Amino acid sequence: MTTTADERFTAGPSPQRYQLAVIGSGGAAFAAAIHATTLGKSVVMIERGTLGGTCVNTGCVPSKALIAAAEARHIADDASRFPGIATAAGPVDMAALVAGKQGLVESLRGEKYIDVANSYGWAVRQGDAAFVGTPDEPLLTVTAADGSVEVIEADHYLVATGSRPWAPLIEGLDEAGYVTSTTAMELDEVPTSLLVLGGGPVALEQAQLFARLGSSVTVLARSRLASKEEPEVSQVLEGALADEGIRVVRRAVPVRMVREGSTGQVVVTADVAGSEQQFRADHVLVALGRRAVTEGLGLNTVGVATGELGEVVVSDRMQSSNPRIWAAGDVTGHPEYVYVAANHGTLVAENAFAAADRSVDYTRLPRVTFTSPAVGAVGMTEQEVVAAGIRCDCRVLALHHLPRAVVNRDTRGFIKMVVNADTNEILGLSSVAKDAGELAATGVHLIGKTIAEVADAWAPYLTMAEGIRIVARTFTTKAELLSCCA
Repeated sequence: MTTTADERFTAGPSPQRYQLAVIGSGGAAFAAAIHATTLGKSVVMIERGTLGGTCVNTGCVPSKALIAAAEARHIADDASRFPGIATAAGPVDMAALVAGKQGLVESLRGEKYIDVANSYGWAVRQGDAAFVGTPDEPLLTVTAADGSVEVIEADHYLVATGSRPWAPLIEGLDEAGYVTSTTAMELDEVPTSLLVLGGGPVALEQAQLFARLGSSVTVLARSRLASKEEPEVSQVLEGALADEGIRVVRRAVPVRMVREGSTGQVVVTADVAGSEQQFRADHVLVALGRRAVTEGLGLNTVGVATGELGEVVVSDRMQSSNPRIWAAGDVTGHPEYVYVAANHGTLVAENAFAAADRSVDYTRLPRVTFTSPAVGAVGMTEQEVVAAGIRCDCRVLALHHLPRAVVNRDTRGFIKMVVNADTNEILGLSSVAKDAGELAATGVHLIGKTIAEVADAWAPYLTMAEGIRIVARTFTTKAELLSCCA
């Protein structure tokens, strides 16, 4: 005889009932809880760690705080590009820097998470959540640190447990020891030397961060840097990193690691374009991607399908294979940005409780890598347009044609516009430049517009955003023939 979910817990307390139970407390979780509470629904949020999730605690906020600090130090060293300016940067007190970063994190966690949860008044439970019951009657158990167990029943459940740094199977990796993008931000001293495994956004940000703090940095990348972006991005970044003394080794695949007893350094043997080479450093930072956090949740018990990397498989409405269980944010394997997670969370609340039938749409999704110069992009790349069978036209504006970049005395980079050659509609915008993130944010509103609409629009002089108008004008006029504002 089949036992119902309620019958499995007849010996214990009756389940606490809510309309929405949220596992996790990051951007997706908070967006869903806020929206559901606004709709008048009862909500419980379950967190096994620190309230706030990845972004505020170990991701966006602390990393960008340290990047900003490293940039301030770099500016002192780099100010000589302006005639008449001579400055120098001193050594870094890493412990003080990390303490300052942590103070900022705790302040934002209190203001944007703890205080917000208190203001809306939803219930918060601390403990490990796991699904029990059946697909038709899912329940949650929440096991607290003291071993006590609470049973929760909800009309809808949201899995928003995020992701964590992932390390591949490399011989000797665990024995030699390594840091991740999370633990690297807790080091109490600037490493004399650092080896970074990876060529994606996190690897590049962290490599430049530590180089600017004083480390000797080498990057081992399997392919070109920022391989998901336009090929011009890799070319500019590799040159910019080299200018700052960062060595980039491409087509490098680590095969084994060992920590030397005599020096304490880690020796990494890598296959570089078919031949083995050795690299030494005080620390190895593994930045080769992240994986969804789903282990221990009991998803199979309630009929929730997961993918090869553990991610919750969802529809474009963010619904799992169990219609009462939804997922949002990094745990879905979708683009790993906190603003994507927040969008997911709001969408889940609207679909679950307001019958909105909304789907997620990444057509105008902006993406930013916080290197210097930064990488900003929105929409499709040239390769994606061609792969979609669309006749493509594009222009690349070198920054020496952009007055703001010339005034900044930093013309490293470009702005690239990709259009549909048959309709003249803008399909993508990419840039490597100071404030490239702001260019990407502006580009969100330009996707789908025609070249002429952008070329004829107002653009304030001596801004980076003026470059978008200039690159649109280069579809009809060579950049060399354009005067200031004309």
